Amino acid sequence: MTVDARALLRTAEQAVTIAGRLIRTKDPGVVTTKGDRDMVTDIDYAVEHVVREFLSRETPEFGFLGEEEGLSRTGDGGLMWALDPVDGTANFARGIPLCGVSLGLIEAGRPVLGVIDLPYLGAYYCAAEGAGATANGQRIRAHRTYALSAAIVSVGDYAVGEGAEAENRIRLPLYHWLAARVQRVRMLGSAAVDLAWVAEGKTDAFITLSNNPWDTAAGVAIAREAGAVVADIDGGPHTTKAQATIAATPGILTDLIALITQARQDADRTAQPAEACHRKA
Repeated sequence: MTVDARALLRTAEQAVTIAGRLIRTKDPGVVTTKGDRDMVTDIDYAVEHVVREFLSRETPEFGFLGEEEGLSRTGDGGLMWALDPVDGTANFARGIPLCGVSLGLIEAGRPVLGVIDLPYLGAYYCAAEGAGATANGQRIRAHRTYALSAAIVSVGDYAVGEGAEAENRIRLPLYHWLAARVQRVRMLGSAAVDLAWVAEGKTDAFITLSNNPWDTAAGVAIAREAGAVVADIDGGPHTTKAQATIAATPGILTDLIALITQARQDADRTAQPAEACHRKA
């Protein structure tokens, strides 16, 4: 099954509008721990419920993946909605305005449509494959930056939970190399904000060493349609199976991938002595 993403943009916008209204008019409610330094609010659950219900009526043949309740159904032809009901929950729970709703449509592992509502910033982003990207109805384009020294780069959060120490081993040298080479480094706490801002030209790149479809699908579609390049950790094509999500203006992607490769090598060297000592013991 092949879909014309542009024909589904209105449906996605309706779903996200319902979600954004909930976030604007309701308090976070009870904040519940769902893992090591991870949390969910009543609004996360409420938003996912209403969007899931709406899209099951409008597009019953599509799959649906939500961050809080997982995969509820599989779709025909590899079509699946991916929702983060409140991307940036830690920010949202503390009243930090860098958070929002992120809804993407994935076809055969590739995001083809995205809608992001950042309700506390008054920013609403839309894109469908082949139709370009907009912010509040106005066309947007990624910034034209050709040197890392002129680039503002945002990075994803540190890993938490089981295996976090190993996952963060690469992040420390990566941030070292970024701090030495780029104009500024930012950690915003929301992949939706990060990717939307690359698309809009507010920042020049976003690096997150993870790739949860609910976090990235919408923003990846928007960034691509705005002229950014989105790649995996090694610079290869980005899909829902990618190890990482690297979005950048085309002029700096190669240099960013080189920095990431250097950070991976540094992390490997750091890990080897510890592993050798463990085997010896």
